[in-house]
Amino acid sequence: MPRVKRGFVARRRRKKVLKKARGFRGALGKLFRPAKQAVRKAMRHATVHRRNRKREMRALWITRIGAAARKSGISYNRLMNGLKKARVGLDRKQLAELAANDPKAFSKVVDVAKSAGKQGS
Repeated sequence: MPRVKRGFVARRRRKKVLKKARGFRGALGKLFRPAKQAVRKAMRHATVHRRNRKREMRALWITRIGAAARKSGISYNRLMNGLKKARVGLDRKQLAELAANDPKAFSKVVDVAKSAGKQGS
């Protein structure tokens, strides 16, 4: 039977997996089989956590807006309701940025929300 020399495809595949597993503890970063399992699990977690990050960021924005709104003497839900009635097109990310970095502009937004909330009542 003729001798078969394995090509570079298998080696390239293994190197790709081991490169992704670099920095993993123990055999997970060195040996192919455990590295393959660890990389597969890590990629699955990465997919889940990319989705969760969006939820966590929205919760953070809401917390920041609520804290800044309390300082201005209005609750979060009244602020958001007033902004909706006033047809202000700022989303929560932009509002949180205003609340953190530009309190004067945020207080103007709060005033708009308060006046729109009073007119709606």
